[in-house]
Amino acid sequence: MTKVMRSLVVLASVVLLAGAVGFAQSAGEATYKAKCQNCHGPTGLADSGIGKAMKVKPVTDPEVKKFTMAAMIEATKNGTGKMQPYKNTLTEAQIKDVVAYFHSLIK
Repeated sequence: MTKVMRSLVVLASVVLLAGAVGFAQSAGEATYKAKCQNCHGPTGLADSGIGKAMKVKPVTDPEVKKFTMAAMIEATKNGTGKMQPYKNTLTEAQIKDVVAYFHSLIK
């Protein structure tokens, strides 16, 4: 009987761990939420109050869609328009991760 109970506990632990991993957010998503979401909005549509006030272009804008990953990384590092530079705030890896996440919002 104890083998059955032990097996059930292990099985339940595995199921719970798998569920927790499924809900984990990527590093890029976490950085986006902390640094970018205020202006670009939760889905990249620039529908936040700040985004609207600053006239941030949404991720669906044709001009934004034309940006390559390299151009987005440069814009994030050095800033562009009203966007502040993040080269002294974020690491190279964080910038690449957040740009990859933002790029994944383009549909």
